[in-house]
Amino acid sequence: MATVVVPPRMQPTRLGRGDRNVFTMSDDTPAMKQILETHAPDGRDSGFDVKPLFQIVEDIIHHSTSTVPWITHVTREHLGGLEDRATQNGFSEMLQLLAHPIIVPPRMQPTRLGRGDRNVFTMSDDTPAMKQILETHAPDGRDSGFDVKPLFQIVEDIIHHSTSTVPWITHVTREHLGGLEDRATQNGFNEMLQLLAHPISTVSCEISCKCSGGSDGHSTTKSICVTLSGYSWDAKVVIALAAFAVIYGEFWLVAQLYLSSPLAKSVAYLKQLPETLERVDLLKPKLESLIKLIGAMLDVTTCILRFKELPLQYITSNTPAMATANAHIPAAVYWTMRSIVACASQIMNVISMGPEYISLSTEVGWELSTLEHKLKNILELLQNQLDLCNKHIGETRSEETYQTIVRVMSTSHIDNQKVLKILIYGNDDQPPLHYGTEKRLVGVEELRKKVVLLFISDLDLNLDEELWLLQSIYEEKIAQPSHPESQYEIVWLPIVEFDRTKPLDEEKVHQFHSLKSTMKWYTITHPSLIDPAVIRYTKEVWRFTKKPLLVALDQQGKMVNQNAIHMIYIWGSLAYPFTSSKEAALWEGVGSWNFSVLADNIDRALLDWITQDKFICMYGGEDIMWIRKFIEAARIVAQAANIHLELIYVGKNNLKEKVRKNNVMIVDEKLGAVIELGFVSFFWARLNSMWHSKLQLKAGDSENDPIVQEIKTILSYDSGEQGWAVISRGTVEMTRAKGDIFLQAMLEYNNWITEVAELGFVHTIDKYLRDKLHPKHHCTRLILPSLTGDIPERVVCAECRRPMEKFIMYRCCVD
Repeated sequence: MATVVVPPRMQPTRLGRGDRNVFTMSDDTPAMKQILETHAPDGRDSGFDVKPLFQIVEDIIHHSTSTVPWITHVTREHLGGLEDRATQNGFSEMLQLLAHPIIVPPRMQPTRLGRGDRNVFTMSDDTPAMKQILETHAPDGRDSGFDVKPLFQIVEDIIHHSTSTVPWITHVTREHLGGLEDRATQNGFNEMLQLLAHPISTVSCEISCKCSGGSDGHSTTKSICVTLSGYSWDAKVVIALAAFAVIYGEFWLVAQLYLSSPLAKSVAYLKQLPETLERVDLLKPKLESLIKLIGAMLDVTTCILRFKELPLQYITSNTPAMATANAHIPAAVYWTMRSIVACASQIMNVISMGPEYISLSTEVGWELSTLEHKLKNILELLQNQLDLCNKHIGETRSEETYQTIVRVMSTSHIDNQKVLKILIYGNDDQPPLHYGTEKRLVGVEELRKKVVLLFISDLDLNLDEELWLLQSIYEEKIAQPSHPESQYEIVWLPIVEFDRTKPLDEEKVHQFHSLKSTMKWYTITHPSLIDPAVIRYTKEVWRFTKKPLLVALDQQGKMVNQNAIHMIYIWGSLAYPFTSSKEAALWEGVGSWNFSVLADNIDRALLDWITQDKFICMYGGEDIMWIRKFIEAARIVAQAANIHLELIYVGKNNLKEKVRKNNVMIVDEKLGAVIELGFVSFFWARLNSMWHSKLQLKAGDSENDPIVQEIKTILSYDSGEQGWAVISRGTVEMTRAKGDIFLQAMLEYNNWITEVAELGFVHTIDKYLRDKLHPKHHCTRLILPSLTGDIPERVVCAECRRPMEKFIMYRCCVD
């Protein structure tokens, strides 16, 4: 516990020898003679009786301790008769005559501004007046051991509760209000109040006396600065505000309790407030100006305190924004104190002048509004510097966090906990993850020693592609939990960039929760748990742009695949444990390009046809007229070749509505089979994943890799305007061509049909396509979605092996 240091002037009152002797002195002692010499009655009280005033004093003394059980009270017959006395002849006049010497010294006059006062509002911070204030500043570290923010929060409580019952006053909601009991239990809170009680009381008395005595605003403010010379600037302004809050709070306490408390009513009569309180609505214009100025004082002080709270490990006094703020904070403190003096003067005017205050000129309001304008300008300047400081701190902290992430991700660990905890922010109050299957909150500890797939995406997820794919393999995992391929977990990390000083907007929150509700795997509980430095890491190191990533971490938290989503598109759960070496091994197992690699799992019937060694024609495109002509020609050729040809339509990428309509027509016109609309997207996404998988393995656009060349060929068909077709038998025999060329080959079947018996149907048509119909001139397009920014600089044409020109295309397909 901190040691309480009592200021030098504040000591328990003790009686010296002279003080003790004075109690026995006779009335003719020099001391008493001095008192008698002050007595010069002029008859001003000859017209009234002071006994009713004395009875009010007795009322106050009585009611002050009436609720204290261990105090014995003397019953007095007149108690409680304040209303009766108020109706006595001469009572009100007597109070009016005596209110002035009771409340304020004779010099009290309504505060008015002279020419010098008006000029001071425009003074710069290097004027002689401001230099006088700076000369009073001699901090000695007395406030270095405590934080004045809890005291400031008490001030805010007082200001708020003082006028909370006045309907026409607008209040600013502050989140800490009402937490006095909680603050009282904070370490050092009571010690801080004990240390500051004396300066608060001193300044409060100083404000009351000087404002009541008609002292000008600058002189009073300077005097307060002298009293508080040993404190830091932020402590000065908070202590001064606390001193003002005592005056302000006492005034409104009497006003609020006037009708319900005998004690408050008696005090109000002594202050001559009843008539003023009964006409409080008439004070509205002046009180509104007062309230606005007080609000500006609180705002400026809040801003000053926020500078004090800035973390020094990320910012120094030499930082430009901080240096600028430090240069302006003394002026901010001065003008806040100057405003305190002005507000206190107005409260004193209300007390001393009563109803007369209502009729004062608008000059009073001009002073308050001018000070408010001054404080708002100061606040704007300080807030701009605070924003720059916070930006600097954020950038410094983010860079530090980013470098920590880089270091942790490149270091070996015994498990994945350190990696997961630096990627997913968590605290002791609430676990950071939600497990969708069991609808419960969990910590990252639940993922210890597991392969983890980090599903990284924004909130614009394609439910029909990436999400559907992950749901498929995760449901398989849940159904077969003991299988070796099921020993992994998925964690969704949504990448949402937003201003961290403000809450995430409601639309994005709704979008996040809507997506989270569809996921059976682990998700973070809120996007804010992903630090901006983590977002930067996903973009700069893992090259996340728009399309989702599935980063694979092994049991030790090591990144083993930068994007395992391609593996899952191609091989599903067989991709476990999703490492790059497993990806390479799976490609080695493929061997050469064949029809089963192209078709795989897109349709159950298609797999059966491959197994049964049937002739299969897979075709795509959007032109229904070409489709009708091609199907008609293909059936004629199949009949002529005496084969059974199965026909299946796989549509076109990114044209769902057009493909849906084509599917309906093909089925209605009995033109062959179609694959489900959802599998159309999967078919093309899988082909794109093959492309990116090869690139990820550094196979790139190798001219010697036939699989890459065949993938490019099919993708270039889909990139064109016309249809295309592939004919195969089983998994080995296969030929393909663009739609117009294939249709021409079918129409010219008489030129090659006789060779079918010798070469076979697929080889014969393939030979005719290559030898007779191969175009001398071509224009091949290859449109590749930029999944992760891995588009190579050099791509060779699948037709002629020349380097292709590279263009950037922006496309919006609304079908």
